[in-house]
Formats: sequence, structure tokens, C-alpha cells
Amino acid sequence: MVGVRKDFPPPVRGPAARALDAVTLRIPAGEVVGLVGPNGSGKSTLLKIILGLLAPSAGTCRVFGVPSERVEARRGVGYLPEAPDFCPQLTGYELVSYHARLGAVPARALRVAVESALDRVGITAAMHRRVGTYSLGMRQRLGLAQALVTDPRLLVLDEPVSGVDPVGAEEFCRLVGRFKAEGRTVLFSSHLLPQVERVCDRVVLLNGGRLVLNRSVAELAGRSGAMALLVDPLPVFRLEELRAWLGTRGAALHAVEPSRANLERVFLEAVGRAAVEGS
Repeated sequence: MVGVRKDFPPPVRGPAARALDAVTLRIPAGEVVGLVGPNGSGKSTLLKIILGLLAPSAGTCRVFGVPSERVEARRGVGYLPEAPDFCPQLTGYELVSYHARLGAVPARALRVAVESALDRVGITAAMHRRVGTYSLGMRQRLGLAQALVTDPRLLVLDEPVSGVDPVGAEEFCRLVGRFKAEGRTVLFSSHLLPQVERVCDRVVLLNGGRLVLNRSVAELAGRSGAMALLVDPLPVFRLEELRAWLGTRGAALHAVEPSRANLERVFLEAVGRAAVEGS
């Protein structure tokens, strides 16, 4: 993507609304990239241009070296839209099968491809239920299955865990790890910064339609050689002893902060404990 601008005409009169302004971005193959920014920053517009759903007003966008508006550019791409609105009367199997046929999966490989995609996201047991009976988390996983069924090289996910509970978010993180291990490129937008920090190689920040940051997560999170330790409370003189001990070994104690409860971790531990006790 080089110098991409996107203007939308005003509803009545006035100047055009500029959603993207001179955005240049390259996503290396095999990376997991998190797209972040405030509401209205242009994240969804950028994803739709990559997908060929919108044409840029200026600039160029290529996917696998092919202009994004051409059908060939989408053959290796899987897409999960934000809050997918699937037909509630179809079963999970029927819906993913429909998307597989749209993606030109050969008839002889259709059943295996559909069942494999459903199995990978953990909803095989519900695949013959109607989508209208699925919970929000199950619908999001179904959306991932339809994005995966064509075995894409690039996955584009728009707010993939919007409204999902911490268990669903945890499962999403594990799935992204598997996608990366398989050599897939993953681009997803999210408001959940801890999640982006956890699973992404790189973060791209949009603000007001402009690309204001494109850096590795490790660099942004200060992970270059730093280490965090969680210990029992220490009196001041013990902290000074620790500081001195570190100093004799060429290290430094930069900060001492009180430990904060991680609500997501507490939730996951409690849910996991209840599941074990109830089994």
C-alpha cells in the first residue's frame, strides 16, 4: 500500500470526508500485525481497501503483488468482518460450505475442508445446529471457520473478539499462534491493546486517517532485554539490599510498583477451576 487516500462524498453538501490520508504500509509475509486506533481513525476503511471492497481515491494497494481491486488478489485471503451477520436458518456446516464454494474449493475436497475448518475453531459438535442458536462467541468462531476454509495465506480480521468473553479471547490468541506457526500472515484490528501486545509481531496505529506508528511490539513494549519480577512485599531495607546486589552484577532496579490484580487472569482461572470441579 503506497500513498493511499480515501475520500467519501458528503451526504448533502460540503467537503468530502477523508478516511485515509497518504497511508503507506507494507506487511511482510508470516507476520501477525495489529491495527489499532480510536474510533473513526480509518481502520475498517484500510482493511476494506486491502480486501478490494473499496477502491482508493488515490495511491495503490497490492496484495501478493496484485492490485487489490482484482479478483486474483483475493484468492489467497480469508476475511472475518466485524459482527458478522450470518443467515440464522443455515447450520454451521451449511454456512461454511457455502463460503467454501464461493471460494472455489473443489467439490471433491469440500467436505474435508469444511469439517477441518470447523474442527480447528472448536465447533464441530455444533456444526449441524442452526446458526441462530449460536452464542456470540460461537458465531465469531464460525466466522473464523469461513475465513479459514479456503486455506488462505492472509487472514484479515476486523475486531475478531468484539463482545467476546475472556475465554473466547484466550482461544483467539491460541488460534492466532497456530496460524503464525503455519506461516500465515494475519492482520487484525482491535481495541484490546493487551491482546495486541500478546499475539502480534507488529503494531500499526492510525489516527485521523494517518499512519502515525508502525513498529514492532517488542520495541514498543520495552521488551529489549528488560525483565519483570513478581515477588512478595519487601521492606525498604530489603529493596536497598536487592538494588545493591543487582548493582554488583551490572544490573539496575529501575522501578518498584505495587502488583495489580489482572481481572482477565482471575476470570480465566475461576472459569477453568469451575470446569474442572464440575467434570
